[in-house]
Amino acid sequence: MKEFQFKEEDKEGLNTLETISKAEKFNRWMFDTIYPYCRGKILEIGSGIGNISQFFIEANASISLSDIRENYCNQLKERFSDSPTLDEVLLIDLTNPDFENRYQEYKSSFDTVFALNVVEHIEDDALALKNCHFLLNDGGTLLILVPAYQNLYCSFDRELGHFRRYTKKTLGKVFKINNFHIKHSRYFNLMGILGWIFSGKILRKKTIPEGQMGLYNKLVPVFKIIDKMFLQAFGLSVIIVGNK
Repeated sequence: MKEFQFKEEDKEGLNTLETISKAEKFNRWMFDTIYPYCRGKILEIGSGIGNISQFFIEANASISLSDIRENYCNQLKERFSDSPTLDEVLLIDLTNPDFENRYQEYKSSFDTVFALNVVEHIEDDALALKNCHFLLNDGGTLLILVPAYQNLYCSFDRELGHFRRYTKKTLGKVFKINNFHIKHSRYFNLMGILGWIFSGKILRKKTIPEGQMGLYNKLVPVFKIIDKMFLQAFGLSVIIVGNK
């Protein structure tokens, strides 16, 4: 089995996470969108620097955080060290060739596993979801958010190490081959498509401009209404929720 290769020092990814960290309204919108599907003992895959994790901590959710990079895990431990509902911070590689033996103690340990903007970084996405299945207890919930529409693939995707973008159909196939029952699917952040095309395809920027993200953040209340008006039928991201 081919082992997943990743950059230990992810400068582009860190730059993006730090830019998005300042977009409090956008991060809150994403949290509010996924939180209703999260219950019990929760594991976040790919927590990064904790942009979404912070809201789970504030909600007193029982949560474990994780990342593939040790430097991010260290930041998470330092940032949330005083949080009583944080169970632990784990160094997890969803594509470890010996995953079931390496993480045997976590087999069927979680009621909810979620990964936001993670699976697109993994060449063998089916293996990633298979290992999420291993971590979940019977009836447990998996929630995945990934970038939508392959025709939007641009310089942002290349710099961030994305293998692909998805639709509800293509992501749904990965859920089904891993024996998940899909209970909810939708698109998220319709108006984000315009900014993505402008900066990524037209200007060919390599990272998300901080000024653009700041303006977008201010307009989130309007963009939330637009998502509802279009019934989440289109969006920059796709979300699928399934049960083991």
